This record gives sequence, structure tokens and C-alpha cells, in this order.
Amino acid sequence: MSGTFVGMPAFPKAAREAVHDATLRGNLRHATHTIRDKRARAVAELADWQELREAGRRIKDHTLRHLDRHLVQLEESVTAAGGTVHWAADADEANRIVAGLVRATGESEVVKVKSMATQEIGLNEALAAEGIHAYETDLAELIVQLGDDRPSHILVPAIHRNRREIRDIFRAQMGSWGRPAPEGLGDTPAELAEAARLHLREKFLRAKVGVSGANFMVAETGTLVVFESEGNGRMCLTLPETLISVVGIEKVVPTWQDLEVFLQTLPRSSTAERMNPYTSMWTGTADDDGPSAFHLVLLDNGRTDALADDVGRQALRCIRCSACLNVCPVYERAGGHAYGSVYPGPIGAVLTPQLRGTTSEIDASLPYASTLCGACYEVCPVAIDIPEVLVHLRERVVEGGGPGHRLERAAMKAAGWAMDHPRAMAAGERAAARTRALHPRRPPGAGAWTDSRDLPQLPAEPFRDWWRKNRA
Repeated sequence: MSGTFVGMPAFPKAAREAVHDATLRGNLRHATHTIRDKRARAVAELADWQELREAGRRIKDHTLRHLDRHLVQLEESVTAAGGTVHWAADADEANRIVAGLVRATGESEVVKVKSMATQEIGLNEALAAEGIHAYETDLAELIVQLGDDRPSHILVPAIHRNRREIRDIFRAQMGSWGRPAPEGLGDTPAELAEAARLHLREKFLRAKVGVSGANFMVAETGTLVVFESEGNGRMCLTLPETLISVVGIEKVVPTWQDLEVFLQTLPRSSTAERMNPYTSMWTGTADDDGPSAFHLVLLDNGRTDALADDVGRQALRCIRCSACLNVCPVYERAGGHAYGSVYPGPIGAVLTPQLRGTTSEIDASLPYASTLCGACYEVCPVAIDIPEVLVHLRERVVEGGGPGHRLERAAMKAAGWAMDHPRAMAAGERAAARTRALHPRRPPGAGAWTDSRDLPQLPAEPFRDWWRKNRA
């Protein structure tokens, strides 16, 4: 993954700062509660939701088991339809490919459809280093870009901003990126949307190169699919002469019919709509219709490593609906930036450490960014058992060592020995009960617990002694 977030503090430190930002917490609480309530109503309309969920899980698992075969078929189908397929092992290779393709057109700017994959590899920054301007056209991504900010949500990247903040960003920054904001711009949604439309329209009409991701790729036909709600994606996919799509290898599905399931589950789980206002599909190139050149960059960037993990690979089922973020009590309070990744929330806590590894402080902390309440699993439209993967990754982090984890392993080893020796365990329990009046309320090293909770008080006698006297 991109080095954009390298050097960020571990999740506990970043989250501790975020929870003290009252404006941020208010923005997140309002937005996540609104989205999840609407989603619940949309899902409740389908009597066969659980069957659709299971079908999505099965399709994704089958595809991952036979990913090599489906990717080869996809390449053949795209090529037969007039497109060109490129394979990128990591972010650097993907960025070099895209930059080279843009330079070959002689252009110095591109318009972009909202894409998690291009954020993951830091494409905008890589293109800027080559003198190429990348313009985000999704409204929320535009807000983030103009504000020199980072996305904090998969579906709504600017969820941490309120209308007044967005108005101020537009007033201050639009002029340096193109058409300035209208005089006297207010903060109503209609005014902000109109300002963005006017600002972006000149870019749509001028750009010769478009860059996108894709929600799905159909192996049997070579078709790519983008779901969106604003129409900016349709403009980027049809007006430019050259279209470059950067897509993770896990986004492939075998057949056209497989889309039937996801066309029902993704819109309801993400935007709480029965179907997206714009569902764009394209297959290669065609004379006098759409771009004359199409390039598909298939991105690995850690996905093959995740695929090799029997437990962790289920994270690759993710269809980026963001439902797990909207029900997560940790995300609601800490916000997306605390995760140090373009993939925040519960799915980011299991996907990012698999794509980037767990050697850095921030990545090693992500599997612990959860209460394991299971709400994320309950709403996932492809039934990713995120709590199971979190526990699995915690085990990996502990096995990797580090001062804190060495102490933890020593403590677990000592506890295991005591539990294997009942007499020693009973003696320890009696000693702890008899000295309970001397125990500190905040023991050294337990601050992470006692800062927000009271330690449970020890009983006057151990349970086993009570049981022997009363139930033996």
C-alpha cells in the first residue's frame, strides 16, 4: 500500500486525540446514525436478504479459490474487446504504469472517478511528481482534495466535515484549482452542489484522460462496473479519449449473472438505495462510442499474501459498501483518520494489516481497534466475520514480538502454568483475597483500563472456597 500514512501514530494515540474533538464526534455521530438507519429500512424491504448475503459470500469465496483462472479469463476477454491489460505487483509499479500511459497521450491532467485503489497506491501524489494534475470529481473527494485533507470514510470521504467547513473550503480553495466559488456562496446543500458542478464541468469538457477504479470486473465478458450516485463517474468514463482503470485483483467475478446478487446488496448496504442512480458498465472500446483507448491495471499490492491466509482471506470478499463503519462504536468516536489508512473502520482494521503487514506501529495496532461486539459482521453483505479475523491478526501481532507483547506472552505463560497446577492457583486466589484491602485502585501498567473503568473488586473469599463450604 501507499506510504501516505507511514509515520502516523498507533491507533490508540490517534484515537485519543480524535475523541476530544467535539465537532468531529458530532459530525460522525449525525452522519453514521443517519446512514445506518436508512440502510436498515432499505434492507428490511427484501424478504430474501439473508439468502442474498449467503449467495454473495459463496460467489466471492468461489472466485478467490479460483482467482488465477478467472484473472486469466478476464485478461483474455478485455484484450478481445479492444482493451489492454497491465499487471502491477505493488503500488510503485502501478503508479509507473499509469504515469507512463498518461505521458504517452501528451496530456498533463486527468479527471478521476472515486477510487479506493488509486488512493491506496497514492496515485495522485505519484502523478503530481510527474507534473500531471489529477482532479477528483466525486463531490466528497473534491472536498477532501481542495481541503488538502485525507478521506475518513469509504463511502463518504468527507464525513468528518460539516456544511460550514465545506463552504469555507470552497470559498478559499476553488479558485486555485480552477473555476472559483460563486460570490456569496452559502452552506446549503443545493448551493454547495451547484458550486461543485460549475467547478467540475469545465474539467469534464477539457480532459482527454480519465482514471477510474471499478466495483466489479466480469471475467467472461471483460466488463467493468462502477456504481455511483452523482453522475460524475459517467462523465469521466465516457468523455475522455483514454480511460485507465486501476482495480484490485479481488474485484473480479466469474459471470455476468453473478452481478445480479451485488446489484441488489451493494446499493442497499452503502447508500441505502434500491439501486444506484448511475450504474456504468463498459467492455473494451468501440468505434465512435466512449474512449478510443482503454487500459486496465490489475493491482496486487499485498492481496496475494492475504489470499494465502486461510482465515484472513475472507477480507478480500469486501465490496466496499462501508456498512461496517456506520455501525462501529469505535469508528463513530475515533473517526477514519485514526486508522492511518485509506481503509478505515472495521474492514480497514483487518484489510490494512494484511496488505501492509504488521511490522509498523500503526499496522500492529489496528487489529486491536475494536470492541469485538460483532455489529460489523451482522451488517456485512458478504458475511465477512471481521471479529474472527481481528482475533486471528492479534495472534499474528503477538507472535511477531515487541516489548509489550513479550511481557504479555510471559504473563500468559505464567497464567497457563498456574491453571495447570490447581493447588498453586488456589493458594494465589486466597492470598489475593486476604490482601485485597492493600490493592491499588490503579495498578502500574493498567492505565489503558483504569483511565475509563474501575477495576473489579476482589471478593472476600475465592469462589472455589465458597463452593466447597456451600455446595460440596
